Amino acid sequence: MALTNRYKTATGAGTIAALLLVLIFGSPWYADWAEANADPGTAGGWFLQLLAWPSWRFDSDASIQDLIAADLRAILVVAFTALFLFLLPGSQLARARGTVSQFFAGWAAYVFAGAFAALLTALVQTNPSLLGAFEAAGSGARYGFFVGWVVGIATLGGWRGRR
Repeated sequence: MALTNRYKTATGAGTIAALLLVLIFGSPWYADWAEANADPGTAGGWFLQLLAWPSWRFDSDASIQDLIAADLRAILVVAFTALFLFLLPGSQLARARGTVSQFFAGWAAYVFAGAFAALLTALVQTNPSLLGAFEAAGSGARYGFFVGWVVGIATLGGWRGRR
């Protein structure tokens, strides 16, 4: 039972980081700003627009089905991050606790969370297709790969705080 406190701390820290990423950078205000001001032709602009990938909205010109799918995707990114952090006990129980292995476990959890959230919500959108779902999973994995290091650092910090 001694490991459960550390285990929950790493999972909780990563989940909070994912929640903050989605709440802040997925907000309509940030997404609109990034779309209007970030140049996707530059590395910095591309990254600023990528941060807004799991965007959520209350109103839009899109169909209600697409709006629900986008909001559900943002929710599922956070929920799947918590699930995958919980399901990746190998690095959390390893002898190298609190080291690079925990960082990579958090990062990987976010990559998987983005891919699975995109895959599932692509099937809810209007005119869903299997190819569209696979392409969406790729964009979710790309988001998780380039942004997931933040969750990795947070899970690493979660371990450091409970020694």
